[in-house]
Amino acid sequence: MVGSPGESSESGSIVSNSHSLKNGGLHDDDGCPRQVSPIRISGSRNTSPIGCVGSRNTSPSRQKVIKTKPRGLDEETVATFGKVVHPDVQMEDNIWAMLPEDLLNEILLRVPPFMIFRLRSVCKRWNSILQDSCFLKFHSQVPSHGPCLLTFWKNLQTPQCSVFSLPLKAWYRIPFTFLPQWAFWLVGSSGGLVCFSGLDGLTFKTLVCNPLTQTWRTLPGMHYNQQRQLIMVVDRIDRSFKVIATGDIFGDRSLPTEVYDSKLDRWSLHQIMPAVNLCSSKMAYCDSRLYLETLSPLGLMMYRLDPGYWEHIPARFPRSLLDGYLVAGTQKRLFLVGRIGLYSTLQSMRIWELDHAKITWVEISRMPPKYFRALLRLSAERFECVGQDNLICFTSWNQGKGLLYDVDKKVWSWIPGCALQSYNSQVCFYEPRFDASIY
Repeated sequence: MVGSPGESSESGSIVSNSHSLKNGGLHDDDGCPRQVSPIRISGSRNTSPIGCVGSRNTSPSRQKVIKTKPRGLDEETVATFGKVVHPDVQMEDNIWAMLPEDLLNEILLRVPPFMIFRLRSVCKRWNSILQDSCFLKFHSQVPSHGPCLLTFWKNLQTPQCSVFSLPLKAWYRIPFTFLPQWAFWLVGSSGGLVCFSGLDGLTFKTLVCNPLTQTWRTLPGMHYNQQRQLIMVVDRIDRSFKVIATGDIFGDRSLPTEVYDSKLDRWSLHQIMPAVNLCSSKMAYCDSRLYLETLSPLGLMMYRLDPGYWEHIPARFPRSLLDGYLVAGTQKRLFLVGRIGLYSTLQSMRIWELDHAKITWVEISRMPPKYFRALLRLSAERFECVGQDNLICFTSWNQGKGLLYDVDKKVWSWIPGCALQSYNSQVCFYEPRFDASIY
């Protein structure tokens, strides 16, 4: 995470969004205030501006540059004493209107994606350039903006969406009115695309969309049109995506696993999952493998995407585990997050990592008690947990709070602002990208 004034393993204060500058007087190199002393007759140093020749001049014109840093920003602003204030320079419209296309692309590539989204309404040219193939090609070559959190809810049947940028420490509202009314369940996000599912009457449907370009499409119907657990995976190199519908039990029959491939634009049937009792509806995808928790057989079910078959991993869950969530980390790292303890006074939130060689869960961290008590006031309160790139986000439905844990840095920090806008808010990690295609 970038710019962490509110991050601390000990402090849980909310990050301030103000960008005020720190004011100060004259400072030495060590940061201590410098006092100007009167003229001394003895051999002491003369710091008076009217002192003898060879004494140090402390007039404003010779004052050295002092660097100050705004709160929450990474850039350093240089302030100088006695700086002359110049009037604003008038920008000639006839010059800036003829800015070359390649130079405009270079400028827009350095603007955060949420700012670009707002710039679409400036003029027709800027609205069209964000759909231009040349700009999208430029955008695909720049580094990612960084992780974001996307919250989705419906207010009077109107879809609402807010995105929290971890690098910028700010919330942004994105209009989701383009979604159809049946799109209710947030499946997840990958590579700049967001997947939804829902029931259109009695028909189970799935769609993918790009919130920044406001484009979406409904996927073809599955072979077995029943409500399923879904997960979406984007391949940026191949510029394609897949949606996996896990096997399930409907009535007296077992439904096979189905996989949608955007390159083929169709669903394909795969093996029936051998598990008969799923422990949780949460899934995790990492290293081309899909993981689910099961009670029968006890442990994990792993689905290999390329060969298309299921495999059982006999990894026993920790004792007294009340509720567990599987969270995918970078590369092959797989985490288990859950509460331990039968009584409210003895409960704690812990994080384990799967040791693939020994097939055991190894505890790597515990949520500090002050965070746990603030996140979950009651032992029966419900919480959600999502993860991406070794970042784990905890959200509480009743408290309306969001807590972030960085596995690599071992830092806990509150998410500023309200993470849950409504009791039915759904949360996932999101990577904003204009070049993510829905086809």
